[in-house]
Amino acid sequence: MNAHKQKGLAVVETAIVGLVAMIVLFAVFEVARVFFVMNALEEATRRGARVAAVCQINDPAIRQITIFNNSGTAGPSPLVFNLTTGNVDVDYLDDGGGVVGDPVGSSLDIDYVRVGITNYQHQLIIPLFGRTINMPDFATILPRESLGVTREGLTTC
Repeated sequence: MNAHKQKGLAVVETAIVGLVAMIVLFAVFEVARVFFVMNALEEATRRGARVAAVCQINDPAIRQITIFNNSGTAGPSPLVFNLTTGNVDVDYLDDGGGVVGDPVGSSLDIDYVRVGITNYQHQLIIPLFGRTINMPDFATILPRESLGVTREGLTTC
């Protein structure tokens, strides 16, 4: 083949291979990011259940601590993008696993606490493939402890 007809072919091949390589690279980063977010959501439920077991019933600090927001002010999670206290469910359960209807008035019926994260949507950042993924619900159940009541009186979170 004539060298004159081949001029510029290497640039086109490099552009095609470079585009494919960048898409694969972004896909690897995004899969790692999805696994990080899933792990953070699972850890958030563990953290929230631990706090709910020792804090006063329905204390608003439980939801803030669950989303890793320890600043004392309301706001989204500094660790997981778009995670808010609206995604956090705190339930107080009886011995059979049923939700206690009035946890404040029936605190002696509470045997377990359940903290869950629901309806969280993860936004992908891959260029040209910006989609939203509905993450599965996460929940952790722990036995109740003091529920914020000690010999010295009520405690704060």
